[in-house]
Amino acid sequence: QVQLVESGGGLVQPGGSLRLSCAASGSIFGINAMDWYRQAPGKQRELVAGTTSGGSTNYADSVKGRFTISRDNAKNTVHLQMNSLKPEDTAVYYCKMVVRDTPSVLIWRQYWGQGTQVTVSS
Repeated sequence: QVQLVESGGGLVQPGGSLRLSCAASGSIFGINAMDWYRQAPGKQRELVAGTTSGGSTNYADSVKGRFTISRDNAKNTVHLQMNSLKPEDTAVYYCKMVVRDTPSVLIWRQYWGQGTQVTVSS
């Protein structure tokens, strides 16, 4: 089993910054994609940013130029640096990882964190 633990959420004023972190632990033989999603009240969960084991990244149009995703493969950790935050960024943020949790190279599973609240308000 693999556990993902997120941290770094909180209350911030518009224009401010926050840095989210998500650390994976447990039976880990490899991690491919590491992604951040968010879900605002009454809305569907949406992909915010993602990164692959090869280092490529992708972002939702709404956060391009403001958010940066990065990963530390040695620590099985992914970060999301969020700058110039807007009230519409308010949501619960979740990390998701695609993990090989057995020695078999053929089996990869998705794991989700428990979510961390980000509130942007004056």
